[in-house]
Amino acid sequence: MASRRKAPPRKADRTMAPDDRDEAILDVVILTLDGGYPSTAIGPLEVFHSAGNLWNMLRGDTTQPRFRVRVASLDGRAVPSLCGLALTPNCGIADIKRADIIIVPASGIDVQERIARQSKLLPWLRKWHARGAHIAGICTGVAFLAETGLLDGKQATTHWAVAGTMSQLYPKVQWRPEHFVTEDSRLLCSGGVYASLDLSLYLVEKFCGHEIALQCAKSLLIGMPRHHQSGYAVTPLSRPHSDDRIKRVEDFLHDHLGNDISIDVLAERAGMGPRNFIRRFKAATGRLPRAYVQMLRVWAAKEMLEQGATSVQAVSSKIGYDDVAFFRSLFKRHTGMTPAAYREQFAGMRMNCGGIANGTLPPAGQFDRS
Repeated sequence: MASRRKAPPRKADRTMAPDDRDEAILDVVILTLDGGYPSTAIGPLEVFHSAGNLWNMLRGDTTQPRFRVRVASLDGRAVPSLCGLALTPNCGIADIKRADIIIVPASGIDVQERIARQSKLLPWLRKWHARGAHIAGICTGVAFLAETGLLDGKQATTHWAVAGTMSQLYPKVQWRPEHFVTEDSRLLCSGGVYASLDLSLYLVEKFCGHEIALQCAKSLLIGMPRHHQSGYAVTPLSRPHSDDRIKRVEDFLHDHLGNDISIDVLAERAGMGPRNFIRRFKAATGRLPRAYVQMLRVWAAKEMLEQGATSVQAVSSKIGYDDVAFFRSLFKRHTGMTPAAYREQFAGMRMNCGGIANGTLPPAGQFDRS
């Protein structure tokens, strides 16, 4: 009887979703961008390389690598970083034959110039996304994803300081700058330079499970992924505008925080009727008067907590909220953190919170008409 030759093992289909390939080693491509932040490429490189390796090595167990990582530049040549450190890639993007995850690092603040100089990345990213790859942008590197059009109609985040610029450049994207990491349709974004570690661990957890991600975090002595970045933001209370009447009202609020100020008083000061004032205030600042004052109170509370205020109840009362449960809810809605967690994270760190004046804030409830 003729012998039957055993068929060679079937190669994994690199166009299918990585989720469908249980226990397979996934291919990660980390890009290097001219003038970018090197840590946003090196950090993910170390996280993915450590998954299944470092924890096992430290415990004397057999290593079980979960990712195969390659570093690629546009043409395969070394790329100078923002800090002057040259990063030497393994290959150029044209040499990549397999990619399950692609990391686009932070490119620098002048995003449009960076994209123009490295526009060859755009069709390449679209191609690999169409093939099923997960594409992750870090900090300003998210602009490359937005420029491809892939983020249109999808949720995304970026560094809080460039979120306004991004929303103007790419209005079709659903920007969520309060988040450290977002995921929508195999497109992932992270909020800042060191959020690259959060994003990388998020992907490790997504594809390898919580235990592997936790082992990776423990072995590297880094925290598990954070979810919000708004606690780190130094966002001004209102967006820039040219409405001088509303600017006078804003100055008045800052200079008379201890006064009992009603909508009627503010409207009169602006020389308007209450309804017209509310409409103009919203058009100029982007917030209704009540929401503006709530933000003012939250920023004042952040300053007190940064200074190490020991009692959340005392902070709540000082900014005009006798209901501490309401204050906690409001604070968390604005910052993504409870007051206690914010104090633990930022106590001793003095941040310039955009010009909040000294003094007590107006009592709660007086802006209810808005």
